[in-house]
Formats: sequence, C-alpha cells, structure tokens
Amino acid sequence: MGTLGKAREAPRKPSHGCRAAPKARLEGKPSSSPLPSHPSLAQITQFRMMVSLGHLAKGASLDDLIDSCVQSFDADGNLCRSNQLLQVMLTMHRILISSAELLQKVITLYKDALAKNSPGLCLKICYFVRYWITEFWIMFKIDASLASTMEEFQELVKANGEELHCRLIDTTQINARDWSRKLTQRIKSNTSKKRKVSLLFDHLEPEELSEHLTYLEFKSFRRISFSDYQNYLVNSCVKENPTMERSIALCNGISQWVQLMVLSRPTPQLRAEVFIKFIQVAQKLHQLQNFNTLMAVIGGLCHSSISRLKETSSHVPHEINKVLGEMTELLSSCRNYDNYRRAYGECTHFKIPILGVHLKDLISLYEAMPDYLEEGKVNVHKLLALYNHINELVQLQEVAPPLEANKDLVHLLTLSLDLYYTEDEIYELSYAREPRNHKAPSVFKNYDHDQDGYISQEEFEKIAASFPFSFCVMDKDREGLISREEITAYFMRASSIYSKLGLGFPHNFQETTYLKPTFCDNCAGFLWGVIKQGYRCKGNKHPESR
Repeated sequence: MGTLGKAREAPRKPSHGCRAAPKARLEGKPSSSPLPSHPSLAQITQFRMMVSLGHLAKGASLDDLIDSCVQSFDADGNLCRSNQLLQVMLTMHRILISSAELLQKVITLYKDALAKNSPGLCLKICYFVRYWITEFWIMFKIDASLASTMEEFQELVKANGEELHCRLIDTTQINARDWSRKLTQRIKSNTSKKRKVSLLFDHLEPEELSEHLTYLEFKSFRRISFSDYQNYLVNSCVKENPTMERSIALCNGISQWVQLMVLSRPTPQLRAEVFIKFIQVAQKLHQLQNFNTLMAVIGGLCHSSISRLKETSSHVPHEINKVLGEMTELLSSCRNYDNYRRAYGECTHFKIPILGVHLKDLISLYEAMPDYLEEGKVNVHKLLALYNHINELVQLQEVAPPLEANKDLVHLLTLSLDLYYTEDEIYELSYAREPRNHKAPSVFKNYDHDQDGYISQEEFEKIAASFPFSFCVMDKDREGLISREEITAYFMRASSIYSKLGLGFPHNFQETTYLKPTFCDNCAGFLWGVIKQGYRCKGNKHPESR
C-alpha cells in the first residue's frame, strides 16, 4: 500500500463482474507500437521540420508561406515535397488570421494568376484548396465565414469556365461526412437535477471502477480535436468550446462524486472505508496511466470538505495516508508539475495526460513567443512549436485503452456522475457529519503549541490585526495569557458588533474553478488547472492563489 505501483505494461482481461453484458469499445490504432514519450520528442520533431523548411524556418511573409504551400503540388496534383508546411499552415494559421481571410488571400492569388494568364499556377492553387478541403473538411462544416468565402471562390472559378478547377474545389461531399465524433452538446449547469444515489460504488471493485472511469475519460479526451486546441489558444478560454467544457465538467464531476460518496456515509468508520477504497481506485488509475482522472480523484479526497473530517481521518490507516501523500506529491504543482512531467514522460503505450497542465503549457508558449519577427515576417518557429505540442496530444487519441468496459455499467456510472451540488451544499453536508468546534480550534491549533489552553498577548495581537479595530480589552487572568474562553467571547462580541453595524466580514472566499487563464490578485501567480485552482470572494470576485 505504501507505493504508487508501476505503470501498466500490457492489456489485461476484464474482471468476471463485467462479462455478462455487451462490451463498449473505443476504436483506435493498435497499441502494439507505443507512442514515443521521451521529453525531447517534440523538440526533435520540431528540429527536423525546421530543417525541412529551409530558409522559411527563419521567418517568412504570409504570402511567401502560402506560395510555398501552393508550390508543394506538381502539375498532376501530387505532393512534390513534404506536407509538413501544409499541415502547419492549415492547422495553425488562425493564430495569425481567420480561415476566411486565408482563403481570401488564396482567391487573390488565383485572380493574379488569371490576369497573368498562368493556368499552371491556377491549377496548383486548386490542388492546394482541394487538399485543404480533404484533410480539414470539418473547418468548412463549422466555420460559416469560411464556407461563405468558399462559395465566392467557386463562383469565380465557375465564371471562368474551368470545369476541372470546379471539380477540385467542390465541397458537396462534406455534407455526407460523419462528424458526430468531434461534436457534443455544450454543458449547461442545471441546479434542478435530481440527486441520484450511486449503486456502483458498493458493487464494483477498485480495479473495475478505475477501468470504467478511464473508459469515460478517454471517450471525452478523444473528442477534443486539433481545432478545439487551436480555438482555446485564440480565445484564451474554453467558452464556446463544448468538447473541452465537457472534459472539464467530467473531471469536476468525478471530483465532486468522490466527495459526496465519502460524505454519504453516516459514521466516521464507514466514511474511512470509502476513503480507503478511493485510494485503491487512485492506485489503479495510476497503473492505467490515466493521470487526468487520478487528479480528479485525489483532488476530491484532498478537498477541504473532506480533509476537515478529523474523526474520519482517525480511522484511516497510516499506510493509506502514506499513499495519499505520494499521490499528492506526484500531482503537485511544485516546480511546474516536475514530478508529474517526469512520470508522464516515462510512460509508453496508452496514457491520458492532465489536460490542464498541458493547456497551461500551450498558453505559456503562445504568450512567450511573438507572432511576427522583424520586417513583418511570420514567426514560423512559433507555429511549429504550437503545432508539435498540440499534435502530441492529438496522437494520444489513437492509442486505444488496454481494457474493455461493460456498456451497462458505463451507463450507470455516467448517471452517477451526473450530479450537481453547490459548494455550499457540500460543506453543509460535511459540517452535518462532523460539526465544527465553536471554541476557535484553528486559533489554538496554530498558536497553542503546548496545548495548555492559553495563548500569549503577542500571539493574540497577531490574530486581532486581521480586524479593522479592536472590540474589547481582554482580561489577563494569567499574567498576559489569554484563555480559550476569553478568545471565544472576543469573537462572539466581534460578530455581534459587525452584525449591528451591518458590516459582516470583509471577504467570503469560495474555492473556484477558473475556465480561462487567470492571475492571482494577491501574488500575481498564474492560476490554471482543471479543478479548484484558487479562491474568489463572492463579493468582489478577486482571485486568490491557494
């Protein structure tokens, strides 16, 4: 129990409890060829791409890049050079201009070729657009402005009577394509959802539970497209990005479900048993190399509504707490998630990254490098770096998980996670299970080191400094020492005075999930993650780091 366990080496047959019902499968390329995961893979790939681009790698005008893409095709429409620049331009151009603007530049190039009576260049331009339509057809499906500009191009080509050109840029086949895999409904909070009681938790072993959670996680993760990552960069948040919203909602739902399952038990002993089982689930998730769900589970167990349960924690064995400590150290944000990055880099085959960490990397990279260099040249190095980072995440979707899931259990688990509780409701349940000590235990825990029931006048003044003015003079029954009863009376009087003056305490901080990059107003630190990155006062909305 005292170690996290080694990463999973090979697929395993599902447990007997999952054999009776139909199996749900997620299609993907065979995992017999593991994805390279050395930390320098992206740098190596980028170096090779930079070499292949030659002089363009040092920077080029947008027109030069478009022209180079067009010249990638020969007179028969075959690629006569590497398609790397095509891939980078057609995926990352929105960092610089919209897709419609890119196509408008292509239309201008086509018009110039017509004016110069250059049919060969016109044909190559149409080959380039055909490649765009074929490889990135979903862009023309979801981008209304791009579709409208394409119609303009089609009218231009048709007016010039080039039948072959018209066929090359035809987009009618797009309507027949199945794009449901990449789209999902936007998540909307619904405070009126019925509370459901999970029957799965009691009847599934930790290994079965971790596998079905991993199935749901991968199903959500593989829906995030290249365009979704790109939209995140352009918009700097997940708003209007339903696949990412759904992924974050799943992670938050799992974390909340963990809290509620612990708090649903009436006695400390039973709550401790649930806590222990979730630690075992976390160990299995680590073996499956599912770091995103692992973060959600550990985040739920470390949530203050659970960590405050002292009676419950007294029934948790030392070895379980040791595992929890190892898990939290693995997932710690210290040194920019150094422990996680090292463990993740050593994993091969199937793995699910902590999405928030890698999105943070994308934002950092995006902000650190300029879009343009001197003389208005496009920073091709930046486009390549962003492309390689996103492409690594997208490639992970092609390695199927080493498990099979029971379709009925997946459905039940989905229903179990479909709960909506506010933070206040969770805390109310937590305090109902183990009421807070009204005799200011936090003060004496922090200042009464010898546990004699007294703190010094100097220590009390540190506490009182948190208030705008002093409410009363403390009795000094023991030569400058202040008793537990005296400080309790102090806070009771403070509360009464604040109430009469209509003041209330100046801040009401709530643990908060920020859906876009946010900086702490207190320390100026960058806040990002999937769940509960910091605190925000309900009144003034200022973010605070944790």
